[in-house]
Amino acid sequence: MIPAENIRDWRGRPVVDAEDAKIGTLEAVYVDTLGDEAVFVTVKLSSLFGKARLVFAPLKGAVVTPDHLKVAFGRELVREAPGIDTDGELHATDEPGVFAHYGLAYQTGSLGERRLARR
Repeated sequence: MIPAENIRDWRGRPVVDAEDAKIGTLEAVYVDTLGDEAVFVTVKLSSLFGKARLVFAPLKGAVVTPDHLKVAFGRELVREAPGIDTDGELHATDEPGVFAHYGLAYQTGSLGERRLARR
C-alpha cells in the first residue's frame, strides 16, 4: 500500500474501479479546503475522437496499490461524473454537482469559501 498523502506522486497512473476495470489515468488531486485533506482526483478519459476530458472521482474508500488507484465507485458512475476540459478548471458553482453525483454532502466553509482546491 502507498500512503494517501503520496497520491499526488501517482499522476499518470491507472485508475480502476472496485472490479479492477480501468477508468482512465490519474491527472490531479483536489483537497478539501476546510482540512487540506485529499478528497477527489480527476481522472483523464480519452474519447474515440481524441478529445480527452477530466472527470472527478472521490477518494473516499479508495485504495492505492503499487499498480493503480482503486476507487470505490463503479466505472460507469465515474465516467458519467461532472468533468472539465483538460485545460479547464472547476468553477465554484459546479462544486455542489460533483459531490451530489456521488451522493456526498456538500457545504461551503463558514464564510462561503470553496470546498475544493487543486494541488
